[in-house]
Order: sequence, then structure tokens, then C-alpha cells
Amino acid sequence: MHRLCMAGSLVAVVAMAADPSTAPPTFTKDIAPIFQAKCEECHRKDTAAPMSLITYQEARPWAKSIKERVLSRNMPPWHLDKGVGIQHYANDRSLTDAQINTIARWVDAGAPQGDPKDMPQAKQWPTDNGWETSKILGEPTFVVKSAEYTMPAQGQDVWFKPVSALPIDEERWVRAVEIRPATLAGRKISHHVRADLIMDELPNGRGGNDAALMEWAIGKQNDVYREGAGKPLEPGARIRWEMHLHAVGEEVTTHVELGV
Repeated sequence: MHRLCMAGSLVAVVAMAADPSTAPPTFTKDIAPIFQAKCEECHRKDTAAPMSLITYQEARPWAKSIKERVLSRNMPPWHLDKGVGIQHYANDRSLTDAQINTIARWVDAGAPQGDPKDMPQAKQWPTDNGWETSKILGEPTFVVKSAEYTMPAQGQDVWFKPVSALPIDEERWVRAVEIRPATLAGRKISHHVRADLIMDELPNGRGGNDAALMEWAIGKQNDVYREGAGKPLEPGARIRWEMHLHAVGEEVTTHVELGV
């Protein structure tokens, strides 16, 4: 009887060890797929995020901070109230409760790497600075450039607000707009960029209050309007930029561009 009880206990222990629900999550099998789906768009080389989360070696030093940020829902940025209103969006970058729990359990278990063979195939991200909208609408009809700004290696955040002319001499309707930092290095220092239309001094007298044309931030590349819809651009209108820039430990000179 004693031997049967011991044998039964041993079987139970082996069964628990084999139960995937009780095994701690690993980076290669459980965490990397979450990071690929919800984090890597910002947390990779040549972006404004302070670290890359693509490999285990890159992510491991930040494990405790990652847990803190996902539990508080500060990361990934998705500021809709989870308790009210519409909750299903095609571009929802927020983590599910299950994903948050998985990350927390991984950190609590010591952030193990796991079997390298479980690592998913690396996600392919753009390595150039091309126009995202060109994939569906071709190259921009014209490009408006801001003045250049040199951000020092160390210093406080800067809000740079230059003004640029629009290269049009007749009313044009915009089908799509896209903003991009002009260089890969510029992406590292650019937190967000606004492009507002200055319309209060139009020569044809049709001006009014200034209007927002486009805002760029990591994860938001462009605005593409539905067929038959768009935004009007008047000759004489200008672009007022608001560029939020921050230091990244190296001096960077860049500008931003608006593709129309």
C-alpha cells in the first residue's frame, strides 16, 4: 500500500511538471511573440524608444521595468478606457489580460530565456526611410520640408516650431498625407510631430482659423481618406510644424517631411 501511494504521488508530480499551465513562461516561446505583435514597432533599432526588445539579450535587463509598465497599462500606449465604449479596433496595440499575466509570470520566474529553438522567426521591419503610403498610392505629389534642427547629445526636450510654405498656386484636395523624420537618425530623436495649416492670412480672403493637417507619432504613419473625401489646401496657406525632440546621447541634425 505504501509503495502504491508513493507511486501515485510520483505520477502526480510528473504530471504537474508536464502541465504547461504551471510551467513558467519563457522568452523564446511565450514573450517574444507578444513583443513582436505589440512592442517591436517602437522598440527596435532606429526608433525613439529607449531600448530594443527584439532579442532576449536586449530585453532581459529591462524585465522588471517591463512588468511595471505593462501592469500599469502605460505600455504599449493605448489610452482608451477598458470599461466603456467601443473596445474592438483593427489597430488595437494594447495587451490582453492574458498577455499581461504571461509577462508578469515570466518576470516573477526570473525572466528565463527558454529553448532557442522556440524563438519565432524574426519579424521583418523596414530598414529604409521610405514613404509608407507609396505602397498603395505611389510616391507623393509633392513634399513639404521643415527647417533643420540640431539636437545636442544631452539636454532638455525641445518643441521646435518652424513654418514652411506650401508649393501650390491653386486649391488642391488632399487624398492622403504622411509625415516622416527625414533620416533614420532623426527617428531616434523624434517623439511626435504636428503639421498645422496656417490659413488666417490667405490672399483670397477665404482663410479662417488654423487647422490640424496631420500628426505623426511612432505607430501612426499617415492619414488616407476614403474615396471621394479629403482635406482642402488653399494657395497661400502655410505649414506650422511642432516637433517634439529629445536627446539620445548623440548630436543629431534632422528635419521632418510631409508627403502629400
